[in-house]
Amino acid sequence: MNDWRIYRGAGQPHDGVRRLPEPPPWRDFTRGQDGAQAGSEDPGGARRLGVRRRRAENYAPRPAEVDAVNAALYLRRPLLVTGNPGTGKSTLAYAVAHELKLGRVLRWPIVSRTTLQDGLYRYDAIGRLQDVQLERARGAGGHGDDGGTGSDGDDGADRDRGIGAYIRLGPLGTALLPSELPRVLLIDELDKSDLDLPNDLLNTLEEGEFAIPELERVADRQPVVEVLAHDSGRIAVHGGRIACTSFPLIVLTSNGERDFPAPLLRRCVQLELEPPGEEQLTAMVEAHLGEEGVAAGQDLIGRFLDREPGEVMAADQLLNALFLTQHTPHAERLTRERIADLLMQRLDRSR
Repeated sequence: MNDWRIYRGAGQPHDGVRRLPEPPPWRDFTRGQDGAQAGSEDPGGARRLGVRRRRAENYAPRPAEVDAVNAALYLRRPLLVTGNPGTGKSTLAYAVAHELKLGRVLRWPIVSRTTLQDGLYRYDAIGRLQDVQLERARGAGGHGDDGGTGSDGDDGADRDRGIGAYIRLGPLGTALLPSELPRVLLIDELDKSDLDLPNDLLNTLEEGEFAIPELERVADRQPVVEVLAHDSGRIAVHGGRIACTSFPLIVLTSNGERDFPAPLLRRCVQLELEPPGEEQLTAMVEAHLGEEGVAAGQDLIGRFLDREPGEVMAADQLLNALFLTQHTPHAERLTRERIADLLMQRLDRSR
C-alpha cells in the first residue's frame, strides 16, 4: 500500500484505523496487563530494555556507570543519575534489576506536587469513615471504631473493616519492606519536585525506616496489621513501623534543571550520564527493532550521532523515526525525510 497515512484530512469517515499496525515495542502497553507479581517479568522493563532483551544483554555501559552502580550497591547508598532527556537514566535502573534478577522495578514519578507522604504510604481516612457509617446504617456498628481485626481470620468483611484495608504503601515505603534481596526503586525526575522534597527525603534515606502513626496508635491492640503494598498484595506491618533489612537500590534521576542541597548529595553516589554512543545506540535499536532495523536505519543513526555538539536530542526520538520510516517503505524519499525531520527535532531549540 503506497499511502501509509491512516488519517487523510479528507473529512469523510472511513475504517482506515483498523489497518493500524502493531505499536512500537516501547509503546506496547498490553504487556502490562498480565497482573505479574513482584518477582515476575516486568512489563515496564520490557518496554525500556526491548522485547528481545538484547539491549540488556548487549548493554554496553561505560566503566563510570558500572562503577557507580556497584558503589551504590556496596555502600547501600542512593544513586543520583543526572543527564539530558533520553540518555538512558531510567533504563539504567531496569538494566540493573534485569541483570541481578531483583524483580520488578518500583517506580515513583515526581511532579511539582509530590510529597514524601506520597512515596511512603497513603491513609484513606475518608473512605474508612464512609465505610463505618455504611456499616452502622446497616446495623453493624461498633466494628469500625478501633479498626477491626485487620489481620485475624479469613473473613473478607472483617478485613475490609480493618484499618489495614485503608493504608497503601507507596513505592518508597514498599522498597523499604524487609526482604532478603534489595528492591530497585526508580525515583524519576526528582528535579521536577518542589524545594522541600529533597530535604524531606534525607532522614528516610539515611535510616532506612519510617513509622505509620495510624498503626502505632493501635499497636497495643493490633501489633500486626496487614496493609496494601504498592505492587504485591497485602504485607504484615509489625508495631506500626517498617524498617528495611536490605537497603534498596534507589536510582534518583534528574535532567539537571536544578541544583540539589548538599545534604542530599552527601548521601548519594553521583553519576553524570553522557549521551549514548554508537555502540549503545546500535544495541538499543537492535533490542527494539531487530537487526533489520539497524540495517535499514543506518542513515538516521548516523544523523543522530553527527548532530552538533551540545545539541540535545533524545534516543527515543531516533527510535520513533526509525519505526515510522520503516512503516513507509513505499513512500517517496521526500516523505520519509519529512517524517524524520518531524520526529528528530532538537529539544533545546528556541520556540
